[in-house]
Amino acid sequence: MNELLWIVMLLLNFVAIMVAFKFWGKMGLFIWIPISVIVANIQVTKTVQLFGLEATLGNIVYATSFLATDILSECFGKRDAARAVAIGFFSLVTMTILMNVALVFQPAPSDFVQESLSTIFAIMPRIALGSLVAYMASQFHDIHAFAYWKQRFPGKGSLWFRNNMSTMVSQLIDTLLFTMIAFWGVFPWEVLWQIMLTTYLLKWIVAMFDTPFIYLARKWHSEGTIPL
Repeated sequence: MNELLWIVMLLLNFVAIMVAFKFWGKMGLFIWIPISVIVANIQVTKTVQLFGLEATLGNIVYATSFLATDILSECFGKRDAARAVAIGFFSLVTMTILMNVALVFQPAPSDFVQESLSTIFAIMPRIALGSLVAYMASQFHDIHAFAYWKQRFPGKGSLWFRNNMSTMVSQLIDTLLFTMIAFWGVFPWEVLWQIMLTTYLLKWIVAMFDTPFIYLARKWHSEGTIPL
């Protein structure tokens, strides 16, 4: 059942990012980046069983942020992709600070969400630290790697190659940094290595299946059907 839901989640994310790009162009991708970063850092606190292994949620929506920056790099250039990464960084820092300040407020007797919020967001500073370090390192690698491969292989037919080469290496960097910072000591090693393995493999699958969408985004952009 979880595997089927994972596929549904994958399709929902791809549809959402393409709708954002179709209706709002570059701005739609700037909107998607903070959505993906914030939602991923909330979902990652939940562990599930996928394909017989322990995995965290959030892998799909986070991986789509790489699709967004690759579309920005391909259609608008490295500068706009870097701007989107900065927006994501700011969004995650702001969310972490605001939610942890909210936890300090003394709840009213009628309150029933303080404990649930604390369960999710009390660990958020550590998750946010891991996410920020991993996010900045992997996203900037992705931007520069995409630009490098685009310079070496500029043709439309090589788009799949530069998309996958930049994203898959970047996601390996992201997975190793994030899981070691966020979850070392939280989970026993026999669970942690499964989380690292499944996190990277699931992100790799997302990267593999997002290739048609970056071609579609480039087609819309070249046809001039995307808002400026």
